[in-house]
Amino acid sequence: IQGSFFCSQECFKGSWKEHKVIHLLAKGKETKGYNPWPYYTFTGKLRPFEQTPMRTVPASIPRPDYADHKEGKSKSEEALRGNNIIKVLDDEEIEGMRVACRLGREVLDEAARVCGVGVTTDEIDRAVHEACIERECYPSPLNYYNFPKSCCTSVNEVICHGIPDTRPLEDGDLCNVDVTVYHRGFHGDLNETFFVGNVKEQHKKLVQVTYEALMKAIAIVKPGERYREIGNVIQKYVQTHGFSVVKSYCGHGIHRLFHTAPNVPHYAKNTAVGVMKP
Repeated sequence: IQGSFFCSQECFKGSWKEHKVIHLLAKGKETKGYNPWPYYTFTGKLRPFEQTPMRTVPASIPRPDYADHKEGKSKSEEALRGNNIIKVLDDEEIEGMRVACRLGREVLDEAARVCGVGVTTDEIDRAVHEACIERECYPSPLNYYNFPKSCCTSVNEVICHGIPDTRPLEDGDLCNVDVTVYHRGFHGDLNETFFVGNVKEQHKKLVQVTYEALMKAIAIVKPGERYREIGNVIQKYVQTHGFSVVKSYCGHGIHRLFHTAPNVPHYAKNTAVGVMKP
């Protein structure tokens, strides 16, 4: 075809899918658009914004084995991949977990203070990062399998593990902040969903029912209970309120390892392995 990069009409038709993507990318650059995943089909209105450079942690702060790994791999976790043995902690280890979790709560509170309309999730990440450093903690998500930030910020339709970026939070958003700190050999992991400005009642109900389901699940935690029962409790409760459970992700064990056995699905009739022990 004269004046074209295509040799014929058939060539143009055969290359249309690829041509369209490249054309849209070029147009996006002209309008200062940003889309690092041009082939991804988004399910909602949220779109990724540009990210700032990865933050650093002082060398004086103890760090997990993946912190300086080129690919962010945890050798200690990978050595136990596929292993369903659930570690029982002794009194000293339990105290280490309590300290890490308490510090994690303090860090999450700092995130709550800055979360609001017009604030970017990158600013939340900065607050989390600085709060970790102040408490001599390493932010566990940082470089975990090359995750680029110090916490996860999941807005609206993002289920979990959202990457903080330069998108300002908008009135009506839901913003979940997932914080994990590594302190003296132990990880403390927790998260909370925050209302940004004026949130619709049905969205408030979603968060409230989720919280209530969590509390009902915690209520059955005791020695001798099977981990698979947690999913039965959660699904039964949320379905009575017109909601459903995400099956793609699950809860997990944590101690000296960031993610480990047991897996804890949130849906009914799951096949999770393990019985709770004191």
